[in-house]
Amino acid sequence: MARVFVTGSADGLGLMAGRLLIEQGYDVVLHARNEARAEVARKGAPGAKSVIVGDLSTLAGMRSVAEKANASGRFDAVIHNAALGDKEARRVETSDGFAQVFAVNSLAPFVLTALMERPKRLVYMSSQLHSSGDASLRDVVWREKKWNGFQAYCDSKLHDVLIAFAVARRWPEVYSNAVHPGWVATKMGGPSATDDLAEGHTTQVWLAVGEDARVTGDYFFHMKKSKVLAAARDEETQDRFVDICEELAGVKIPA
Repeated sequence: MARVFVTGSADGLGLMAGRLLIEQGYDVVLHARNEARAEVARKGAPGAKSVIVGDLSTLAGMRSVAEKANASGRFDAVIHNAALGDKEARRVETSDGFAQVFAVNSLAPFVLTALMERPKRLVYMSSQLHSSGDASLRDVVWREKKWNGFQAYCDSKLHDVLIAFAVARRWPEVYSNAVHPGWVATKMGGPSATDDLAEGHTTQVWLAVGEDARVTGDYFFHMKKSKVLAAARDEETQDRFVDICEELAGVKIPA
């Protein structure tokens, strides 16, 4: 049976995806940023095989999560779900000097992709807000620009699509895709969200394990291909973002 790793799965769509995969009979490993959140994850999905603990806001934490994941054995699929939302009122700087939103939402999925043993499928959680992301890739860590939490989130969701598409090109044997789950009423989405929460986690699960989801290099909403920002299809932009991440993280995506 396939093994699936879901980052950021103590609650919200990550936990919902983990539960659905468990119900379908898959071996699921969850992730939480600390032990307290790990206990929440265990109680939320008692059928999970284990919970990997690690803070994805720091390079050391990203490396630790990758090491623990590799030590547990190769995964068939990885769902990169961990994220901060669009309402960060101020720029929180990580110990590595990055904006926390960029570190968790953009750099962490890149580093895990680069350091974890290559799975058969990769799923990157994005958002329709990626279409408002800054494709110039100027100052991605927000050191010089005036802080705007909403824009930082939009940028990060574009970054996730760029990673998904770059990996799809570089690793043709891996199915690598991005997902817009909809605006749903999770802790991140808020109570005003208008899309169906029951559908918010199904597409990423389908892409991770579905027999009819053997596709790569695309962007999905509710199990259908969806419109993506044209700049996300630009291979030069994809490669520039990979180069930026490699320089910031000090790790490279293997050929």
